[in-house]
Amino acid sequence: MELTLNGYHTLILAALVMLAGHWLVFRVRFLAAFNIPEPVAGGLLAAAVITALHASVGLKLRFSGELQTTFMLMFFSSIGLSADFTRLKEGGRPLVMLLLVVSVFIVVQNLIGVGLAMLLGLKPLLGLVVGSITLTGGHGTAGAWGPVLEDKFGIVGATTLGIATATFGLVFGGLVGGPVARHLIRRQKREPMAEAGPRTSIETISGKPRHEQVDSKGDVARLTFEMFDEPRLITAYVAIETLAMFGACLTAADLLGGWTRGTAFELPTFIWALASGVVIRNVLTHIFHFEMFDRAIDVFGNASLSLFLAIALLSLRLWELADLAGPVSIILAVQVLLMMAWAAFVTYRFMGADYDAAVVAAGHCGFGLGATPTAIANMQAITDRFGPSHKAYLVVPLVGAFFVDLVNATVLQIFTQIPFLR
Repeated sequence: MELTLNGYHTLILAALVMLAGHWLVFRVRFLAAFNIPEPVAGGLLAAAVITALHASVGLKLRFSGELQTTFMLMFFSSIGLSADFTRLKEGGRPLVMLLLVVSVFIVVQNLIGVGLAMLLGLKPLLGLVVGSITLTGGHGTAGAWGPVLEDKFGIVGATTLGIATATFGLVFGGLVGGPVARHLIRRQKREPMAEAGPRTSIETISGKPRHEQVDSKGDVARLTFEMFDEPRLITAYVAIETLAMFGACLTAADLLGGWTRGTAFELPTFIWALASGVVIRNVLTHIFHFEMFDRAIDVFGNASLSLFLAIALLSLRLWELADLAGPVSIILAVQVLLMMAWAAFVTYRFMGADYDAAVVAAGHCGFGLGATPTAIANMQAITDRFGPSHKAYLVVPLVGAFFVDLVNATVLQIFTQIPFLR
């Protein structure tokens, strides 16, 4: 028995999934502690219910693919529209150094994934799903690449595996970052602060009301990622202006995807959306001196990601993962050990082998396995005990939230074009 739901029904169910996820994260301490996104929490519950219905009565649900694709493209457009290359200059040498370290790690992460997949008798490209697609890329990248691997390369269950692996990465990214940083700090013989007072309140960071502080340059990175749910004061005019830029990104992605299909320049549509956002952002900012409203871009991007994930998780077919559980568990265990070793011996040393470098290493564990909020949570746990690190709070959010997605998309595209892996 199969039931197909149109766009309206799909949107309603996606909203219900997000509301259920919000309730779960609020009620279940484990989910909040490891920064599990609300649509992921609610979506996995919904996927379990759908799997039970499939097992008991043979019910299969199909949801609006067009709506899911639109939200996915809007999310990747928001990444591009946020990637202002002047931030590279603001971050200076530490930002460039961390970006290089992370870029090489993405390649190694995929080499490990692909190599172990081949040794364990899996399709090589499946190793990318247990590599940077999900671990560095997170749920958004997993949901975007999954259909590409399924439709173009015949990797059955890539989307389902990707969502499951990305969730695994969020948990372990939060688990290993703190221990790695504390080990490095102990080697420096740095003592915890004598008395750890209450965490600095938002009002004391810049002395401004909450809604004004997001524009404070000194703390913009910390406020952006700690207070993502704060009011943004977006006007109707700004909303329309921002939607117009999203529309331009989606139109450019559709046109470029169509023009390059079947050629050597063919790329997944979401990469064209991301690239279009980068071009539009930097052309408007640096040539026409247009003032971008980043808060509106963030809000639309976050909302699009949440709805995209909710629909993607509703579409999961968990029964497709039964045969992959053993081999995938082995690969993930190796990936976690690789992340810990890389953060301790490469990230730490290249970032200066000092206290700031240890905090950056904790952050890298967070977004190298999970996501930027996990990285921030890791760094908070360290700095609350051992003292502040302005350098870490400047470079980690910029690399983890913006530039790493550009690098990851490029690396993944190269890997998928290698003939013997296809």
